[in-house]
Amino acid sequence: MKPASQRLLYLDWVRGIAALIMLQGHVFQSFLRGDLRSGGPYMWSQFAGGMPPAVFLFLLGVTFAFLMDSQEKKGVAAGGRFFAALRRSGYLFAAAFAFRLQMWLFSLGGSPWTDLLRVDILNCMGLALLVLAPMAAFRTEERVRHCAVLGLAIAAGAPVISAMDWSAAPAIVRNYIIPDHNFFGFFPWAAFVAFGISAGSILRMVKPADVPQMMQWFGWGGLALAFSAYAVSNVPFSIYSNSDFWLNGPSLIFIKLGAILIFVAFAWLWNMRATAASWSWIRQFGMTSLLVYWVHIELVYGSWFGVLKEQLTVGQTVFAAIVTIVLMLGLSLLRTNWTQVRAWFASGEGAMARQSGD
Repeated sequence: MKPASQRLLYLDWVRGIAALIMLQGHVFQSFLRGDLRSGGPYMWSQFAGGMPPAVFLFLLGVTFAFLMDSQEKKGVAAGGRFFAALRRSGYLFAAAFAFRLQMWLFSLGGSPWTDLLRVDILNCMGLALLVLAPMAAFRTEERVRHCAVLGLAIAAGAPVISAMDWSAAPAIVRNYIIPDHNFFGFFPWAAFVAFGISAGSILRMVKPADVPQMMQWFGWGGLALAFSAYAVSNVPFSIYSNSDFWLNGPSLIFIKLGAILIFVAFAWLWNMRATAASWSWIRQFGMTSLLVYWVHIELVYGSWFGVLKEQLTVGQTVFAAIVTIVLMLGLSLLRTNWTQVRAWFASGEGAMARQSGD
């Protein structure tokens, strides 16, 4: 079993779990009746639903680090690695604007044109990679330290950014930078990308024989980080004059980061015996997470099932979540097996033509 393949498998599994949590969270948010939103099922659904964005951003950083390391090993100069990083950022920005355009067009005039500028997670990804692209000029071992420091600075700086007067700045600038419950601003979300680059660089430096020990460090280190950050969050005083735990609190970032590290270690252990030839429906979601994200947002928040919005009971919402997951799994399978599906249809059409000719 190749180490590189193993890493891709367990990272896909992590991404797949995050996609599943995201799907149920969005279905509950869109379809559950308003009078049921103070109950346990909804609260737990939305609490869990706060983790997937952090996971996706962290894993984006990991794969970004893999790209930088791969080009470095191929002998690409620092400038070439930097421009490759910029291209990855540009791709995400293009995907973000294409996504907003599609959502706006499908709303059939129900959304204002300003929704085209809404800052979603894809926009945050594009901006984070743009800002962190200069890290491609450094060596892999240097990126471990530099990106960890940058992640710490972004997380620690979020309350400071919130406390600044941004009234003179255009709304689009504020949405991209300032912590906000309605947008994915650079602060503090980009911290997960920076930490992901650091972690991904570590994974590229570790020898295959040392991966199990590295995963133990991830697991136990994540546990210590999460509990330490939780303890700090309960201290009765703060160095910040304006800090909101759920919006810009650095402690929440580190609690989530600790949970992600634990989850990555668990995913590696769970997939340790898996091979590229074995199939996992959870990894399947991870392989096509962008497609699943794109389509389910339109399905869940679009006008297709508008009559059901905020009208379902808890049981009905759970059923809707299961149906959504099954549909997205089918879409994912169609995407990864499109060549075989086309060949199957082509063979069927050929057989029908021969029969009609006879």
